Amino acid sequence: MAYYRRLRDLREDHDLTQNQLVEILKMHKTTYTNYEQGKRELPFELAIRLAKLYNVSLDYLADLIPQPRPIDDKKTR
Repeated sequence: MAYYRRLRDLREDHDLTQNQLVEILKMHKTTYTNYEQGKRELPFELAIRLAKLYNVSLDYLADLIPQPRPIDDKKTR
């Protein structure tokens, strides 16, 4: 479950606070904080939303590859 560090890094790289992000995601801050701290498993639907928000592939979000790959919009539609 090492991906949780990547969640924080991506959020910070996009200059978002947790408060700003949970407003975008329309969820409780405690819930998101638990994902970012590795206390809860990230639901797949939320992983997809975050990948789209940050424009990174799911394998990067899951910490399976070291460098981000942007999502190809033509393939996701």
